[in-house]
Order: sequence, then C-alpha cells, then structure tokens
Amino acid sequence: MEVEPETANGFMFNATVQSPAIQARGKTQTKRQKNAMKKQRIILATLALAATTTALSAADATTTWEKQCKACHGSDGKGQTPQGKKLGLKDFADAAFQASFTDAQATKAIKEGVKDGDKTRMKAADDVTDADIKDLVAKVRAFKK
Repeated sequence: MEVEPETANGFMFNATVQSPAIQARGKTQTKRQKNAMKKQRIILATLALAATTTALSAADATTTWEKQCKACHGSDGKGQTPQGKKLGLKDFADAAFQASFTDAQATKAIKEGVKDGDKTRMKAADDVTDADIKDLVAKVRAFKK
C-alpha cells in the first residue's frame, strides 16, 4: 500500500509501506533467486571440471603418443618414419585400414604389443593404465580421414 507524499518540516517525502505478505513474497523470491544462482554455479563448475578432465585425457594421450608411438607411427599416424617404413606400418589416416581392426584389437596391441612369430613388431606400451589405452585408441581413431 502506498501512502501519499507528506510534508515534514517543509520537506516532501514518499513513504512506501508494504504489507507483510508482499514483504514475505520478496524474501521468498530472493531465496529462489539465490538457489537458482547456486544451481547455476554448480552446473558451470561441473561443466568446467568435465572439460578440464577431457582436455587432460587428450593431453595425456598426446604425451604418451609422443613418448612411445611417434618414433614408428609418426606424429600424424601415417607410419612414414624410417622405423615405420622398415616395419611396413599401415597408415592410421586410411579409413579402409581403420575399418580393418576393432578397438579391442587396438587395445590388445597397445597393452601386449605385436609379435610376428618370435619377432616383436611393436612392444607393449609402458606405464599406461586402461584409461590411457582407451585414450590412445581414440587418438588412433582420430587420425582417420
């Protein structure tokens, strides 16, 4: 309820008086707004954490690739390094070659290495977790054009 302007000692002022119901509604709305803002912050923090985790996984796979795979497979996965040519490595960018093996086969090759009889064609990756191997397989799949 609004009160008409009154004069007090020659000054005009406008006094607004709200009923208790209007005051309570204002407080409730403020609580709702605060809760909504908290939820938004939690959602944003969760999304930021997920993005960071994904970025870290990609960075870990790249680091592992650089340390353990690049010498033979090359930075582009084409296998055109001196060692890759010597071993006759296939091009991971080739869609037909990518279709010729499953993720499970790639995982096994990374985990156990690849042998041709008694000859080791690829050694097993060192110090990698199952999650690291999964990320490496994803990296290999990303070479496909």
